[in-house]
Amino acid sequence: MKKKLLLIEDDRILRETTAAFLSGEGFDVRTTGDGQEGFELGSRSPTDLIITDLILPGLNGLEICRKLREAGVTTPVIILTGKKKDEIDKVLGLELGADDYMTKPFAANELLVRVRAVLRRSKWPEEVLSRHGFKAGPIEIDFAGHKVTVNGQPVKLSPTEYRLLAYMASNAGRVIFHRELLRAVWGPEYGDESEYLRVYVRYLRQKLEPDPANPRYLLTQPGAGYVFYQPEEDKG
Repeated sequence: MKKKLLLIEDDRILRETTAAFLSGEGFDVRTTGDGQEGFELGSRSPTDLIITDLILPGLNGLEICRKLREAGVTTPVIILTGKKKDEIDKVLGLELGADDYMTKPFAANELLVRVRAVLRRSKWPEEVLSRHGFKAGPIEIDFAGHKVTVNGQPVKLSPTEYRLLAYMASNAGRVIFHRELLRAVWGPEYGDESEYLRVYVRYLRQKLEPDPANPRYLLTQPGAGYVFYQPEEDKG
């Protein structure tokens, strides 16, 4: 079955050429040039991925993300922006629920790679059923069931959050460098987007740590990466 994409872009030529390219790659693409209409389409119609420009009439790309997440819509979103390496906007977009950013102008094949990577991350990873569970203090992970609990209470994670947590837990006690984490969790197309890690590690700390401002388990190694601390008594 074709994956359904929604493209929200007010530049008519870019919208039409991008839609034609993605359609030619086997996607079912709907388009609009208006942010409000894009939000309504994305919130009411079955969609596998939304690609939206940052600057739009009606609602801008950040507002679309915010309203979708407030409405409980979990469809992944890629934001397109003409701004150059605007990390403040990028972090804000990630915090509002965007899954990826692309800077204009971009090559069609580059967009295709990112589209496939985001769609791949939106699925739960396959786990080996015989794989042992993991425990660190109050945090427990059932890899086979994709279940995470804190003090016995279930914690809801997105597929990307779970992938990040599972990879860190599988390498507990070892400093994992930024590039390795990005490529393992986001895909081989990534490596320099360290702000993605900062946002998602913060998400995990808020959901898992007793005191997110002073983490005990998901630790930062300044200038290098992150390490999942597992107390000795939890190893087995």
